[in-house]
Amino acid sequence: MIEEEIPHALAGERLDRVVALIAECSRSEAVVLIEAGGVTVDGDLHATGKVRLREGQVVTVDPSLLPVPELPAADATVEFTVVYDDDQVIVIDKPAGLVVHPGAGNLDGTLVNGLLARYPDIAGVGESHRPGIVHRLDVGTSGLLVVARTQRAYHALVDALSSRDVGRVYRALVWGLPANPVGVIDAPIGRDHRDPMRMAVVVDGKAARTRYQVLRHYRAPADASALECRLETGRTHQIRVHLAAIGHPVVGDPNYGGVRSGITPPRPFLHAAQLEFEHPLTGERLTFTSPLPADLADIEAALEE
Repeated sequence: MIEEEIPHALAGERLDRVVALIAECSRSEAVVLIEAGGVTVDGDLHATGKVRLREGQVVTVDPSLLPVPELPAADATVEFTVVYDDDQVIVIDKPAGLVVHPGAGNLDGTLVNGLLARYPDIAGVGESHRPGIVHRLDVGTSGLLVVARTQRAYHALVDALSSRDVGRVYRALVWGLPANPVGVIDAPIGRDHRDPMRMAVVVDGKAARTRYQVLRHYRAPADASALECRLETGRTHQIRVHLAAIGHPVVGDPNYGGVRSGITPPRPFLHAAQLEFEHPLTGERLTFTSPLPADLADIEAALEE
């Protein structure tokens, strides 16, 4: 069961829209879930999603009553690079533009579809609609992520992520010149009170910490800085939200104030450059690195210090 108290940002919204946000499903799936008796508001069942919610009300969702999604199919045409694999784990270098797993609006052509073609044994690992997936990268973010190949590996990696024992380092280019060469952004992240479709630093959000180090400053054609960011938690859009919150949004990020004149990358300048974790079977500490892909490297090479 999932239980959420309605924040100010969602006050006045319809129940079906809120359920879709909470359960991470489509609006139509939320309607089916409500009609099946899988949703209560302050303990009372609601048969329609049209009711408007008030701040402070508690919505409880039973995701087990969601319509059973069609299982993803193998698709050998999906392109991605395998950095490492064995009988327990697969490490992928994901290209920008590739969605990690099927969902509303992206039912096929995802990394999962490609993985099933190369590694059909992951079909029964983890959650059925996103087999093997233990963490994600945004569609516009490139770089490293690990996929579980067995149930043992899946549970071990999920636990390691929860206990913050997976090292994740990102390369970013941000607007402006941070005053401090190193820093920690410790600020809770939740849905934006003004726009619940975005994330933001909010007092009622979940704890989030990002460490950063300035690698170099650029002055032309605009003030910008290359950063190395290390995740201590893994909230949705964490690096993008945290950097925007301190006044240095990721260059090229359309959702968090990163689109400006002077530097125009084809996507947000964010790349998962290093991944470190303990092998779920051997206990060996594995470290993988990925250089900036050409589309971002070319942008940075054209900047002047």
